[in-house]
Amino acid sequence: MTRIDRSSKLVATWLLIGVGMTVIQIALGGITRLTGSGLSITEWDVITGALPPLNEHQWIREFEKYRQTPQYHLLNFDFSLSDFKFIFFWEWFHRLWARLIGLVFAAGFIWFLIKRHFKKEMINPLLILFLLGALQGAVGWIMVASGLTGDAVYVKPTRLALHFIFALGLLCYTFWFALQLLVRPEQRAANPSLRRWNWWILGLLIIQLLYGALMAGHKAATTAPTWPTINGQWIPDHLSDQPGLLLNLIDNKVTIHLIHRSLAYLLWLLILLWTIRLMRTKGSDLFNKTKWLPMAVVTTQAILGIATVLTSLKIVPGRWGVFEWMAQLHQLVGMLLLLSLVWTLFLLKKANNSQINLPG
Repeated sequence: MTRIDRSSKLVATWLLIGVGMTVIQIALGGITRLTGSGLSITEWDVITGALPPLNEHQWIREFEKYRQTPQYHLLNFDFSLSDFKFIFFWEWFHRLWARLIGLVFAAGFIWFLIKRHFKKEMINPLLILFLLGALQGAVGWIMVASGLTGDAVYVKPTRLALHFIFALGLLCYTFWFALQLLVRPEQRAANPSLRRWNWWILGLLIIQLLYGALMAGHKAATTAPTWPTINGQWIPDHLSDQPGLLLNLIDNKVTIHLIHRSLAYLLWLLILLWTIRLMRTKGSDLFNKTKWLPMAVVTTQAILGIATVLTSLKIVPGRWGVFEWMAQLHQLVGMLLLLSLVWTLFLLKKANNSQINLPG
């Protein structure tokens, strides 16, 4: 039996802490979106922005900056300073948590480097990890900037979707890297056919998550708060209201609804058929104990998606209610579904060999 050395275990634990912190960060992004807080901070100060306003004068100064934004003029023109403090908190905390992730990564990297726990084959993946984190921060600011000009009331849905997908990419890469250091070769199962299924399902899920982000960015839930039909129709009207195919795919709320729901049904069916095959496949104890996870998670995700749509008419501006809970849980379980499929993909290796190649 192959033994995992102490250095690999320590680095893997550090990476898994990063995975947990990234999950929390994405969840905080969801809260920021649901509370309409994303445009409350109009500047990106990497160092000085870590502290919130500390006195009344500073709060008034930040509020004045917000009052110059289109969101204030067109939507929140009746906001008091107290209202502003509420939305400011969530955006500030979202950015603070991002800084903490960077700090944990930097401090851990320096410590492991000094203690010589890094192996040669770990360096390239770590550099890629650093670049992905920096890129995600840049995309986040590009997203926020899209809502600070013109007549924008919120950030552009396409940039929100891009920010979300980049975050999920960072999450999956970190998780995969940790698994390569933590899971022994004999704990993996060789089944190229099931692995190909896994890849197809993952690809479909990424498109589905992209459309989930477009649903969120367009605040499209209330467009069709019915199930199983879309406003009483299986194939709804108004699928081509936008000029051109592309705009209908990314800006037409009804079309986005139809695609998001259709992909959900297709994913559930494919994972069911795939799980039936998985259950008939014998592998390591670790594989046998966890191969049911994607099916359980996708079923939970589907139920939460239905609940999110059906409760969307209960939205009360400025108040956290049942819809917000459902939407937040729906996003969280979506991340868990993605990680469960990455987990099975890792356990289903290409061929019956013991070599594990690090990413990058």
